[in-house]
Amino acid sequence: MKTIRLFQLALLLAGAVTTIQAADPQEIRFGFSPGPYKDFVEQAVKPGLEAKGYKVSVVQFQDYVQPNLALANKETDVNVFQHLLYLEKFSKDRNLQLSPVVNVPTAGLGIYSNKIKSLNDLKKGDEVTLSQDPTNLARGLRFLQKAGLIKLKAEIDPTKVTERDIAENTRELRFTLLEAAQIPRSLGSATVAVINGNFAIAAGLKLSDALTLETLDENIKIVVAVRTEDLNKPFVKDLKEVIESEAFHKVASDPKNIFASFQVPEWYAKKWGATK
Repeated sequence: MKTIRLFQLALLLAGAVTTIQAADPQEIRFGFSPGPYKDFVEQAVKPGLEAKGYKVSVVQFQDYVQPNLALANKETDVNVFQHLLYLEKFSKDRNLQLSPVVNVPTAGLGIYSNKIKSLNDLKKGDEVTLSQDPTNLARGLRFLQKAGLIKLKAEIDPTKVTERDIAENTRELRFTLLEAAQIPRSLGSATVAVINGNFAIAAGLKLSDALTLETLDENIKIVVAVRTEDLNKPFVKDLKEVIESEAFHKVASDPKNIFASFQVPEWYAKKWGATK
């Protein structure tokens, strides 16, 4: 009888050890393209996740393609680099099951130049560089229209416009399409460049250096993305909770950080009384 009780006790202890092991911290691997979001996550998200028992690691990519492929292939668990329109189009085009979790403060497009001080200084035939991927090309052209530099055809879907859909170009501007990561380098040759905020910051530019900055619609603010199959997993719930926390807000709004100049999503503005 004593031997049986000892055996039962051993089984209970073994079960306790298994439970403890199952609760060991899970590693969450984040993917990024160049720019500020890696630093943002490390400063504003990582501490909160570590406090919940997770280990956080980061993987840096050099373009807007690999972060989503790595996420779909389970090389990473989360990525933070893209807006909703890009995520939806990329996922549809590549037949990937990826979903947004929450959007975060975002550095928008800017029109930058090393040659002129104002858009009024643009002359006929000046060169403008833009991102060549369809989603950000359409976005860049809409931005140029809002800046008063071109007019687009009214009947065209604004999310799908290309340079062929320009109805008016009174300055006869020349448009050169490049990989988004390469556009900052074009400042040495082009008159102006339309640069995504993350790549501008990665290239050492300040948002305040821009001749004009984009006012972001909600669907082009940066989203945290995961595999669709993971949406209801505990780590995603914990991740969202950290991003919606006061600790995250303190980092995001600290005037000593570059993040304080980012445009914030609607949920954030409503929760913290911040300006979008």
